[in-house]
Amino acid sequence: MLEELTLIRMASSMARHAGARHRVVAENIANADTPGYRARDVRGFSEYVNEAFTARATRAGHAGGASFGRADRPEIFVDGSARETGNGNSVALEAEMVKSVAAQGQHRLAMTIYRKTHDLMRLGLGRGR
Repeated sequence: MLEELTLIRMASSMARHAGARHRVVAENIANADTPGYRARDVRGFSEYVNEAFTARATRAGHAGGASFGRADRPEIFVDGSARETGNGNSVALEAEMVKSVAAQGQHRLAMTIYRKTHDLMRLGLGRGR
């Protein structure tokens, strides 16, 4: 039943997307000294949300049909903005740390959405916190 709520599906996809981005960042950091390794990144979650919420007048509750499934398996690409070092490696540890913190913040946001939605449902059932 809860999977049917768009907000819950979005939070779930956001958490999985954050996990996928964290994995890519960890791979980049692990290969920071590998000659010729190109830093990778993932497409932002907001781009998937914008795709899911394209306007279409199918029925009154058309937003309920939003699908965030593609965000669960985000598009991984070589980060062309990263500068190469002498050995051809393009991993900058500082940039990877910033990406890691952003992914952590995205995951915390997803968990907050879960918690607040749960609180609202309990309140609606008259059970409070």
